[in-house]
Amino acid sequence: MERYIRNQQPIPPKHFIFLQDKNKSYQYINMMKLHFSSLSLLFIFFFVSDHLITAHNLIHQTCKKCSQNDPNLSYTFCVTSLEAVPSSHCANLRQLGMIAINLTRRNVTSTKSYINELLKNKKLDPFMKACLNDCYELYSDAIMTLQQAFIDYKSKHYEDANFEISSVMDASTTCEDGFKEQEGVVSPLTKRNNNTFQLPAIALSIINMLQS
Repeated sequence: MERYIRNQQPIPPKHFIFLQDKNKSYQYINMMKLHFSSLSLLFIFFFVSDHLITAHNLIHQTCKKCSQNDPNLSYTFCVTSLEAVPSSHCANLRQLGMIAINLTRRNVTSTKSYINELLKNKKLDPFMKACLNDCYELYSDAIMTLQQAFIDYKSKHYEDANFEISSVMDASTTCEDGFKEQEGVVSPLTKRNNNTFQLPAIALSIINMLQS
C-alpha cells in the first residue's frame, strides 16, 4: 500500500488547477483579441485602399470630361492640379469643384502679389507699366468675385457661380491680350494668366456636370 502511494503522481492543490485554467483563458482571450484586431486592420486597409482608388479614378474621369468639353483645358494640367491637393484623394465630384475654385483663388491672389512686385521696378516703360496696372485691377476684382463664387457654389447657386467664375477667365484673357497691343512686347504673366484660365475652366466643367 505504501509503495502504491509513493509511485502515485502528486495531486496539485485546487488553487493551482484554477490558476492554470485561468492562464489558459487569458491566453485564449488575448489570441482572440489579436485575431479580431488583425481582421479590423485588414478591413480598414482594404476600405481605405478602395476609397483612394475610387477617388483617384474620379479625378481622372472628371479631368477627361473637362478636357473633352473644353479643348483649351489640358487633361494633364487638370489631373496634376487636383492631385496636388491632399483632400482631393478622398473627395467626391462636388468637393473637387470646391478644390478647383480654391486653387483659382490661390493662383489669382499669388498673381496679384507678383504683379505688385513687378510694378516696383522703376525702369518699366510706360506701356508695360500701364498693362501691369490694368492686370493688377483685373486680378484685384477677380479675388472679390471668387469669394462670392465660392459662397454661391457652396449654396448650390450654380448659375451665379458659373457667371462669376467665367468672368475670372475673361479677366485673365483681357490681361494677356493687353500686352499684345504693342508689337514686340512679351507678357511677363503668360503662364500665370494661362493657369488663371484653366483652373476656373475645371470648376466650370464640374458645375456643368453637377447640373446635368
